[in-house]
Amino acid sequence: MKVIDLTIPLGIATPPWPTYEPLQVKYFKRLAPNGANGQLVTHSNHVGTHLDGEIHFYTPGKDIAALDFDFLVHEGVIVDLSDAVGDYDIYTSEMIEKRVDVKEGDILIIHTGYHHYGWDQPTADEIRYMIKHPGPDREFAQWCVKKKIRWIGVDCGSADHPMNTIIRDWMPRQAKEADAHFRAKYGVPLAERFDDSKYQLMHIELFDKGIIHAECVGGDIDLLLNQRVTIGCFPWRFVDGESSIARIVAFVDDDRYDELMNVKSKCVLTKFGDIAGAKNPQLHAAGRT
Repeated sequence: MKVIDLTIPLGIATPPWPTYEPLQVKYFKRLAPNGANGQLVTHSNHVGTHLDGEIHFYTPGKDIAALDFDFLVHEGVIVDLSDAVGDYDIYTSEMIEKRVDVKEGDILIIHTGYHHYGWDQPTADEIRYMIKHPGPDREFAQWCVKKKIRWIGVDCGSADHPMNTIIRDWMPRQAKEADAHFRAKYGVPLAERFDDSKYQLMHIELFDKGIIHAECVGGDIDLLLNQRVTIGCFPWRFVDGESSIARIVAFVDDDRYDELMNVKSKCVLTKFGDIAGAKNPQLHAAGRT
């Protein structure tokens, strides 16, 4: 059994969710004269690849430490929607089920393609990554409940549509742009499609049902598009943690790993050694099988 990393690199340049504390690192001692290097690290829980816990939005819910490995590690699917959605678009359960067979109790990771705009990519665009990525409507959340999805992962800043969060107020120019897009594509104003009753529905309407999500997934996700794998999320054993920085991986057998590494050897890579997704469009044309 081998591991494919689905985690983005974490450093001081990794953007947190807008307005949250970024990662800050400083040395408090060095080899000379202390004999060892030591660092102090400060950050919010919502920077880099991280798992949003139930108590992030649901007060009587589980903390991160209460999540067991049967929940965190399980079979699942990684679906590629990058051919179906773009800036400010809405994705649906129908789009997902056209591409992969989602079983009851699966982990579901959604590849929108927006990790190609992450800080670690040669096509980095922080505004697009955090503010313009696609997201779902209530139909999708209800489908997740029906399917008893274990947890969801997304390769962008939030599992909610960014214009169904406080970002709509913080980024008025982009909100105006999104409103024009909604009127043209969906026939309704942004504020009507995402009214107050739907505010942050992926958090508010799912966390009390035990369906949480990971955000800012990436790494070598492009190797596993539209494929079924065993997926593992490894946050801290964080007592009272509302969320946690996490490592997310896919487990594959040795022969499959060798095949995937052969594919990777022919790809353009980021400076961190992950696949530079947007530079390798053949990986996204129809999904690999």
